[in-house]
Amino acid sequence: MQKNFPTLRKLILLVGDISATVVATYLAVNVIFIFMPEQANMKIYYDMMPVNVILMGMLFNVYGLFSLKKKRYGEIFLGILISVFYSLVIMMAISFFLREFAYSRSVLLLTAIGQLFLLNFWQYSMWRIEMMLSAPQRALIIGNQEEALRVLARLSISPQLKYEVSYVSTDSSSDEWKEVIYTIDLIIICSDLPLKKKEDIVNFCQQLDKQVLLMPSVYELFCSGLEIDKIDDIPFFQPKYLKLTLEKRSLKRIVDLIISSLAIILLSPIMALLAIAIKLDSKGPILYSQVRTGRYENEFKVYKFRSMKQDAEKKSGPVMAQKQDTRITKVGKFIRATRLDELPQLFNVLMGDMSIVGPRPERPFFVKQFKKEIPEYLYRHNVKPGITGMAQVYGKYNTTVYDKLIYDLMYIQKCDLFMDFVIMIQTVRVLLMKSSTEGVSESTGKHGVRNNLKKYRIKEDLKKT
Repeated sequence: MQKNFPTLRKLILLVGDISATVVATYLAVNVIFIFMPEQANMKIYYDMMPVNVILMGMLFNVYGLFSLKKKRYGEIFLGILISVFYSLVIMMAISFFLREFAYSRSVLLLTAIGQLFLLNFWQYSMWRIEMMLSAPQRALIIGNQEEALRVLARLSISPQLKYEVSYVSTDSSSDEWKEVIYTIDLIIICSDLPLKKKEDIVNFCQQLDKQVLLMPSVYELFCSGLEIDKIDDIPFFQPKYLKLTLEKRSLKRIVDLIISSLAIILLSPIMALLAIAIKLDSKGPILYSQVRTGRYENEFKVYKFRSMKQDAEKKSGPVMAQKQDTRITKVGKFIRATRLDELPQLFNVLMGDMSIVGPRPERPFFVKQFKKEIPEYLYRHNVKPGITGMAQVYGKYNTTVYDKLIYDLMYIQKCDLFMDFVIMIQTVRVLLMKSSTEGVSESTGKHGVRNNLKKYRIKEDLKKT
């Protein structure tokens, strides 16, 4: 029963979401019937109700709102807000094309407002229940000191996960973790451990039915997309290499051309206003061009709205943006926070240098540096760079280069049209999250836990007992 209970909670959540959408529509129609009886053809609205329910279901699925576990409520609220907005826009578009139906825009607007309130009330109530029912999990981290500190730092700012670190094992040659594993719920395995060591830990955890989180290396990423092959009766795995087929590239290019063309037309008024604001704010050109590395490491010029002072790197040379960067202008802070500085890159997409979705293009100076530190970095150049990508949706601006690389390679491996649309939709949520646009911080939080690492040592704890 315990294992089935989360499924039951998801089912209850789904029923509540559908009910909230239906009730919002019912209330909106009845309000219009009272104040505008001439527009109250109720059958039209009730016939269109299933379309709205399906739309909300699809959008909730994209934003992961059918499972509230391990989420901050801020994330849930943003997901609901954007889903309701998308639903409103799509329903208005449908009503525009189906002109033979006298579908009132007032009903749509009232329905959206009702959905926003009812869905937030319902999801918040269920989130609170989820938080109360979810017991904290005792965690063990296995990896070198640097990786362990990085995981500890991230867990310290993610209390909603309810992972309580009990032990840290930094000695890869030792089996000390076996002495405490029976008291642990979750084992976090860092990427630096030798493969044989990882195999031993996972096998041991499998026998004890312990949950494992494995921080992937590039090798393990290759192994995640295997095709089964055989030589006579000997089974083999054939890795899928990180390249797109001709069919995928062609389809992706068609979608890029359609979306970039429409976006340039629709967003041209906003781009004109931004150009005026940048010109009035500081001296220098409106647009800023910079050489970036594209597909197959071919260099191209990327265009952005200027967000920094003119000649910002004249003295310092190429440096990555910092959390409190004095080179950024007043308008620049706003357009960087909202990612509006990226809008001119739609022309890069139109010209074929970039794609809407893909790894972010990096400067040649940093590419050379990253390739020396991480040889696998070159794989991300097997596809065109993008305006947005998996690393931008699931990571943050200050996510480490290696972690961003893993996201980029995962995208290349699993790339398809549906994934591109999901990333595009989720990008809107990312734009509204402050942490996603922060620059590289001098401290990732590791210094705050470095001095306390000793208290997590297994041997230190065993001495006490």
